[in-house]
Amino acid sequence: MEEKKFVRFKKDELSIKEFVMKTIGKGRVSNVSIEYTPVGEKIIISTNKPGLTIGKKGEKIIELTSILKKRFNLENPHIDVDEIMNPSLDAKIVADDIAVTIERMGALKFKAIAYRTLERIMRAGAMGAELRISGKLPSERAKRWRFSKGFLKKTGEPSKVMKKATTVAKTIAGVIGIKVSILPPDAKIHDKIEVNEELKARLIRPEDKKSDKSEKKKDNKAKKMIQEGN
Repeated sequence: MEEKKFVRFKKDELSIKEFVMKTIGKGRVSNVSIEYTPVGEKIIISTNKPGLTIGKKGEKIIELTSILKKRFNLENPHIDVDEIMNPSLDAKIVADDIAVTIERMGALKFKAIAYRTLERIMRAGAMGAELRISGKLPSERAKRWRFSKGFLKKTGEPSKVMKKATTVAKTIAGVIGIKVSILPPDAKIHDKIEVNEELKARLIRPEDKKSDKSEKKKDNKAKKMIQEGN
């Protein structure tokens, strides 16, 4: 019984998240999280467009709160909006943006859309990015296209630092799958080696230091000879 209650609880929670994302609109929401407090349910919406999400004088939030209360039998839902400061580094926002652009411009321009998006991600400071687009692009047979740039972690424990998201674009030819992977600039990579002056000094061998000193002495002697000759 407890397992069934837990499954039902998680199913209802997923339905709330999907409803909120669908209501606000594709390409505007990255994540919806729910926290349960003694006062009521706290719904946190991560978005890159807080103004459109909140609405004029908070009218959209008030309307969404009342719908959630009636439709999902929530006791006291409270909605908070969390603004995404750099949407180009958010995998879900980027994936939805590609899907919306393909639906609007058509599947024939998917290469230009992918390369433009990849450049925007790298300009935002990402260490690496990968875009995978699959579907009828542009032929009648389904194909897979991969666009990547920079440094990526794909396997093992280090791959968990990657930000990943998937979505679909619905076109006349059919459904197109989109997968985005981004390695953010603040990701901690354990096998990353930063070469600085301290490391260079430690790596220089004693023989190299002696040879450098002897070369400096030769240069100084040559300068003195030139000065005496003048």
